[in-house]
Formats: sequence, C-alpha cells, structure tokens
Amino acid sequence: MPLREQTAMGCEWQKERRVFQPLKEHLWKRQGSLMSTQYRQVIAPAVFLLLGIAGILLVVIPIDDVREPPQFMYGVVLDAGSSHTAMYIYKWPADKQNGTGIVTQHSECHVKGGGVSSYAGEQGGAGRSLEPCLDQALKDIPKSRHHLTPLYLGATAGMRLLNISKPIESEKILKEVGSKLHTYPFDFRGATILSGQEEGAYGWVTVNYLLENFIKYGFAGHWLSPGRDTVGALDFGGASTQITFETADVVEDKSNVMELRLYGRDYHLYTQSFLCYGRDQVLRRLLAHLVKNQGAGPHVSHPCYPAGFNVSMKLDKVFDSPCTVDQMPTPYSPQDPLTVIGTGHYQHCLGNMSKIFSFDRCSFSKCSFDGVFQPNVTGSFMAFSAFFYTHVFLQRTTGITVTSPTLLEGATHTVCNMGYQEMLEKAPDQKGRLQDYCAASVFIQVLMLQGYGFDELSFPRISFQRKAGDTSIGWALGYMLSLSSLLPGESMGLRKALRPEAWAGLIFLFVILILIVSGYLLLKICQKKDSDSII
Repeated sequence: MPLREQTAMGCEWQKERRVFQPLKEHLWKRQGSLMSTQYRQVIAPAVFLLLGIAGILLVVIPIDDVREPPQFMYGVVLDAGSSHTAMYIYKWPADKQNGTGIVTQHSECHVKGGGVSSYAGEQGGAGRSLEPCLDQALKDIPKSRHHLTPLYLGATAGMRLLNISKPIESEKILKEVGSKLHTYPFDFRGATILSGQEEGAYGWVTVNYLLENFIKYGFAGHWLSPGRDTVGALDFGGASTQITFETADVVEDKSNVMELRLYGRDYHLYTQSFLCYGRDQVLRRLLAHLVKNQGAGPHVSHPCYPAGFNVSMKLDKVFDSPCTVDQMPTPYSPQDPLTVIGTGHYQHCLGNMSKIFSFDRCSFSKCSFDGVFQPNVTGSFMAFSAFFYTHVFLQRTTGITVTSPTLLEGATHTVCNMGYQEMLEKAPDQKGRLQDYCAASVFIQVLMLQGYGFDELSFPRISFQRKAGDTSIGWALGYMLSLSSLLPGESMGLRKALRPEAWAGLIFLFVILILIVSGYLLLKICQKKDSDSII
C-alpha cells in the first residue's frame, strides 16, 4: 500500500478513537456504578436485617442471673512453738459455709533454728528467723490477694514460760516479731501468746474438722452436717501437753470450760493444758529430780537413759527454766559440770518419772493430777505431736503396735531395757534423740493411764496420727478455722447470662440467615456473570 494511503488510514483511526473512547469509558463507569449499586442493594439490607433481628431477640429473650464463683481467701498462721516455728498457709472460698470458712491447707514452711523464745537477749534474731518462710508466703499466695490475707502469729508454751521468767524479754520478742511481720504486704492481725486452754481447744477443732465431724461434702454436691460424735484431742508439745474433749458432765472448774460455735452449732468442751509437762520440759524436770536426789556432784546416774550412753553438760542446762527452778540445789553454780550416765532400768525410770506428778491432792470430786479437775474420758481420741513420734518409735524398735495399756507397758519396758548400741542399730536416723525415748514412753504411760485415766476399754479408742491427708494436725488450722468466721466474706458476683436453650435457638437462626444471605448473594453474582458474557 502506498505511503499516502497508509497515512490517511492512520488518521481516520485516530479520529475514530477520539470519538469512541469517551463513550466506552462512560459505559464502563456506568456498568461499575450499576454493579456497586446492586451490591449495596443486597448487602446493606442483609446486614441491617441481621442486626435488627439479633437486637430484638437479645432484648426480648428472658435471661438468668448466673453466680460467678468467688476467689479464694488466704490466711497465714505462724505457730511459734517452744522448739521451733512452723508457718501454715490456709485457703477457703470467699463465700463461707454457715458462718465458717471451708478451710484447707495450701502449703507449709518450717523455720530453721529454735522457737522465738530461744532468741531472748538476741536483738533482731527472732524476726530474722521468720524471713525465709515469709518470703515463701509471698510466692505461695497470689499477689492480688496479699493485702487481703490475714496474718497471725500465735506463741505457745515456750513463750508462756519466758513470760513467767522474763516478762520484759517476752514483750520485746513479741514487738520485734510484730515489727517484722508489718513489713510484709499481708494484713497483719497481731502476735500473741495463746493460753493453754486456747491451744488445746484449737487442736480439738483441727482434729474434728479433718475427720469431717463438723461438716462434709455430700454426694448431692452440698455441704451437710454428718451428725457424728466429736473426737477428743491429745497434744504433746515441747513445753506443755493438752487434753480436750466434748463432755456432757458438769465441769466443776470453770477455767476448764471452752465454748465454741462452728458451722451453726455450739460445742461445750473440757480442756486443760499442763505447762511444764511438754516433752522437753519433762526431760529437764526428770534430770533435775535426779540431780536433787543424788546431789549436784559431777556424776549422776540416769535410769531412763540407755546403758552405754553418757553425756556431759553444765548445770544451767538443767535449771535454767521456770519448770525446774524449785529443784535447784543450794549452793548452785550454773557453770558447774555435770556428767549423766545412762543405766537403762525400766522400774527405776518409772519410779522416778512418777515423782514429777502429784496424785494425792484434789479439791474436786475427781482429778487427773496436780489437783486439776477432769471428768471421765469418753469417746474416741486422736493423739498427735510427740505422742505420734513416740508411738511410731515403739512400734519400730519393738515390733509392738501399742493399742492397749498392756501393750504400752510391754513396749515401754522393752525399750527402756535396750542398750544404746541396740537402739542405734534399730533406729540409726534417730541418733540424736535415742536417749530420750525411754523417758518419753514412760511419761506417756503414767500420763495416760494414771493421769488421764485411760483403761483397757478407752485406750484402744486412741488414734496416733501426725497428718490427716496433706494437713498437719495441731492448733494452727483450728485457730484459722475459728478466726475465719470473723473475717468478711466476699459476695458472689452476678452477671446476666442467656439460658442454654436460648443460645441454641439464636445460633440456629443466625446459621439459617447466613445461609440465606450467602445463597442470595451467590445467585446475584451468577446472574451478573451471565449478563457480562452476553454483552
């Protein structure tokens, strides 16, 4: 084709392009606008329809109030005993049962070293000794509950003795410990010395709570009263021993009466604490009695120590206690040496141990010992603390399970006539305590049979235990349990919630609506594709 013709055709094509291009762009814009309008016409009504239906249903459908379970409340009890301090952390649901919390043990920690009373004269020592366990409490209790967690320290017989001999030192230790506890973010409620009756009664509460004699969780999912008889408590600590049990008899000495109210019921208790009759103080009193009878010479024979065991000490180890001051010889030099030689003789041990009791005076209709009123023991009992450890040692070394007075006497007789090496072979892990088990066993024999009056019928009803489940037996849990009835409970939070059948109906309706709208939109898209293909 000639160049002139080609040029003419190109010019014509350019003219046509200038003419039809705006028209084509206008058609594309119009088509896009139509499609956008169609989508808006479909989607907007569907969305509004869904929102409207859902809103109406949420307004008109009846709803229930659903109770949200409360958080746990926590409590910390420091059991400041004569020989050591133990920390127990307890928890319970914030909604309480019949005015008393359902308390369980969360964790525990044992403080290294002696009891707080052993730090008399050592400024700051008692407070510092508690720091490791208090630091553990910071980790064991959720941080959000720290400021709501009550913290108590209860000191027992060791501090009671110190308060008798050195009241100023006792007061200093309590203030020092209180200042230390105030530095932690818990709700510190005080550091006090418990009376012997309180210690006994709270131990009784612990025993019966763990045995579910107050309340238990039924198969129907409700807390209920089991209607059981309560169990007496026998505690044998380092400086005192306690007996507590429920009785229907008239308690002639009102100082032995303790009234408690737990889970909507009132309990009438007999309780007695014998200061200076704890394990450590009994051993010291027995040695003081031997020194007094044999003279304060450099050598003393000890019938309760096993043959082959000797120990040397200063006289102040014997007489530096309110429990032995009345046995102090004259003249007395605290730093004079004393060598104690074991002879291992059951009958001589029994005779000397019986001398620390007094059974010949009573101003009431009946007494246990030392002129203290006691009704007849009734029902079952649980013996714990040093009772338990001595019972286990007797069974381990003699093979005798002590379930009667006769078996107790037989096992004790066997242990007291053992030599030191024989004991060491049977219980090598108890090396530091072997010399004391004969005396402790004889003491329990005299205390239970002659003092408390257990016999062939009542003794078999004594259970020797250290723990119930994962919970230590002692006064601390009972203390926390009783105090929890004084703590404010949290009201359970309420929230609005749909019934399950309402939720099911709404879900079904929404699924149907989504399917309808999706089908409608899919149909429109297919129609649009067909129209585009025709064009």
